[in-house]
Amino acid sequence: MNTLSIVRKEFIVDIKSIISNARLEAVRSVDQYRVLMYWHIGKMIFEEEQQGKDRADYGAYLLKTLAKELVSEFGSGFSIRHLERYRQFYRMFPIATALRPQLNWTQYRRLIQLESVDKREYYLAEAVKNNWSSRQLERQINSNLYERLLLSNDKEKVLAVARNERLPETPQEIIKDPLVLEFLGLRRESAYYEKDFEQAIITHLQDFLLELGNGFSFVARQKRLNIGGDDFFVDLVFYNRLLRCFVIIELKTHKLTHQDLGQLQMYVNYYDRIEKLPEENATIGILLCASKNDEVVKFTLPVDNKTMLSSEYKLYLPSEQQLLNELKKELESFDNTKK
Repeated sequence: MNTLSIVRKEFIVDIKSIISNARLEAVRSVDQYRVLMYWHIGKMIFEEEQQGKDRADYGAYLLKTLAKELVSEFGSGFSIRHLERYRQFYRMFPIATALRPQLNWTQYRRLIQLESVDKREYYLAEAVKNNWSSRQLERQINSNLYERLLLSNDKEKVLAVARNERLPETPQEIIKDPLVLEFLGLRRESAYYEKDFEQAIITHLQDFLLELGNGFSFVARQKRLNIGGDDFFVDLVFYNRLLRCFVIIELKTHKLTHQDLGQLQMYVNYYDRIEKLPEENATIGILLCASKNDEVVKFTLPVDNKTMLSSEYKLYLPSEQQLLNELKKELESFDNTKK
């Protein structure tokens, strides 16, 4: 007889869980001590520099001398470049007790590269709140999440949501435009069908949820609606617990048309009248399209529209200059709509 059949499987699973959790905590503990070590080194370097008569010259001499002593004994992690980074770390985060144990050194190293205090605070708060890995934090910064949200939001509101000081009040505070979907692996010069687009999203659902933002959970794909004997199929259905509503996403690999908006409006109406509970908020509809004409969207939807949104998708992480050009174009478009 197999001895494993005598021992309860639940018992073995529990033991394995204890081992896995202990290993994870050990790694986190090492990361936390490493962060504190670099912080204390940065603090001592900074304070020692302040005592030098000619601070600039003394600072350079101090780092050169210290690096020579440390590298020979402890390795390349204490080169002049690294020591400068530790000093910068202390200057940007001068209170040791305010350091977040959830963040490792790789994440802090990326955060100190951000010059804007507001931007740095936003990504730090979001990384802690959403338990982002180093890779996820890097991706969100590279895709300019902060700037994309600020295009249609007040900066203080964005930061307040990140700090958990307030809940988002409108879809515009959560939905990003554009959505950057480089992780799908679809080549922008290749032809592909909407079903391929949808399958790629399902395959990379975790990454897609990360790009969508806070509070989203997956509900269904190709959700069948029977309306008056006719069948219709909604591409993707999500639920947002912060906005407390269903979110319907229709995928279009072509330029958005007013017919697309009409189709989505029908799906939104159905969910509002059939699926939505009385205590839930109005359903949000998002047309995720290859490109769009904002004027067509503006004149197709009601003036007081608050639940129908359109967002372009990008299949690659744009360069910094492309992002700046896109942001400038969006801001000019926003200014024109206010006139």
